[in-house]
Amino acid sequence: MSHTQYQPARQRLQRSELAVPGSNPSMFEKAANSAVDYVFLDLEDAVAPNDKAQARKNIIEALHDIDWRGKGKSISVRINSLDTHYMYRDVVDLVEQAGDKIDTLLIPKVGVAADVYMVDAMLTQIEEAKGFTNKIGIEALIEITLGMANVHEIARSSTRMEALHFGVADYAASCRARTVNIGGLNPDYPADQWHHGLSQMLVACRAYGIRAIDGPFGDFNDPDGYTLAANRAAALGYEGKWAIHPSQIELANDVFSPPEKEVAHAKAVLDALEEAAAQGKGAAQLNGRMIDAASARMAQNIVNTDTAIQAKN
Repeated sequence: MSHTQYQPARQRLQRSELAVPGSNPSMFEKAANSAVDYVFLDLEDAVAPNDKAQARKNIIEALHDIDWRGKGKSISVRINSLDTHYMYRDVVDLVEQAGDKIDTLLIPKVGVAADVYMVDAMLTQIEEAKGFTNKIGIEALIEITLGMANVHEIARSSTRMEALHFGVADYAASCRARTVNIGGLNPDYPADQWHHGLSQMLVACRAYGIRAIDGPFGDFNDPDGYTLAANRAAALGYEGKWAIHPSQIELANDVFSPPEKEVAHAKAVLDALEEAAAQGKGAAQLNGRMIDAASARMAQNIVNTDTAIQAKN
C-alpha cells in the first residue's frame, strides 16, 4: 500500500438515484415513497428557464415538508451550472433556507477543480453564518470533455467531495460522438464507446476515496438495454446508476446488490483467512483456490455493501 492514502468519503448507499424535476412537485412524494436509495431534485436540465425560480421554491418547500431521511433516502439537489446566473441563487437560497435538510449538492458540467472550489467556499460561508452543524457534501457531474481531462484534479478538489457521476448525454455532445440513445451503444462501434470514460472516471474516484455513479439511460421502455448498461458499469466497480423513470429503480437496485451466493462466498473467504491468520498463515485455500489478503479486500467490499443494504431494509 502506498504511504500516500486518501480517506474514503462518507459512504452512502447509492445503487439507484432518481432524477426528479423541481418544476414537477407532484412527483416529490412518489419519489420519497419509492424503493430508490438516492433522490436528486433537479434545478438544471429538466427545468425550463422560466420555471427555475419556482422550481427552487418548490424544492425548498419539499425539503421541509417531506422526511426524506426518515424514508431511507439520501437527498441531493442538482444546482444550475456555473456558467449561468441561476447558480449563485440556487446555492444561497437552498442552503440558507433548508441547508440542514440537504445531504449533497450535485454540480453539473464541472470542468476544472476551481468550479468545485467556488461551491465549496459558498457552502462554508453560509454554513458558518447560519450555524449549521451538518456539512453538506458535494458531488460532481463529469459530462464535458474538459471535466474528463481534469477528472483526477476534480476528484480530489474538496474534502466535501463524495461522488462523481458520469453524465453520458452531455459527454456525448461534448465529444461530438454519434449516438442513437442516451447511454446506449452505437452499433457502428465494435465495443462499448463509453468504456474509456467510465474507466477513467472510476480510477479517479477509487484513487481519492469517493463513489463512482453511472448516469442515465434514456430509453425507459428498454429495460434490457438499461440492465446491460448497468451491468457493464457494475463490472467496472461502479456503485450505482441513475433512474430517469421509476421503472428503472428496481433494475438498478438488483444489478448493484450483490447476490446472496456472492455474499455467502465473501463471508466464507473472510472466515477462512481469519482461521488461517490464527494459525500464523497469510494465505488459505477455499474450494480448491488460493486466497490471500487481496481476496479479503475484495470480499470485504461485498460484505460492506450487503451490510448497508440490510441496514436500509
